[in-house]
Amino acid sequence: MERKEKLKGSVEKLDQMISFNIGEEDYGVNIQTVKEVIRKREITRLPKAPAFVKGVINLRGDIIPIIDLRERFGMEQRESTDMTRVIVAEVDGRPIGMVVDSVSHVIRIAQDQIEPPPEMVGGISEEYLKGVGKVGEQLIVLLNIDRILSATEKVELENIKEKAVS
Repeated sequence: MERKEKLKGSVEKLDQMISFNIGEEDYGVNIQTVKEVIRKREITRLPKAPAFVKGVINLRGDIIPIIDLRERFGMEQRESTDMTRVIVAEVDGRPIGMVVDSVSHVIRIAQDQIEPPPEMVGGISEEYLKGVGKVGEQLIVLLNIDRILSATEKVELENIKEKAVS
């Protein structure tokens, strides 16, 4: 009986992440922020939007701004493939679509397997990072979804979105 209680007390807290790829790197975002994963579709371009904002899509009546994570992180651009996906996540209560090269699967990472972010990973500054998780031998760069856009960019996107709707 005492052994069972010890085992109960040692249950690790697991974070569930959606795992995705940009180039050769594996990334993850907390599954609680993700609304859905969709195939890339026709994007309506917006004038005067930042370069990494590809435009907006209409997803079941919701106008959702689409950002290209490759461009946001200053990575080399690639053509879309059949594997290219848009992760629709909630950032500050608003849906935002993020274009990624592919989506892998849902992973669980024990909190004690998450290290603080290094200053830079694959050219991505630590401001966008939550940490680096270890799953077996694999390292997953965990993005801080709330910091993908600055406060100013969030306001700009909202203004652009409102103009697109009207």
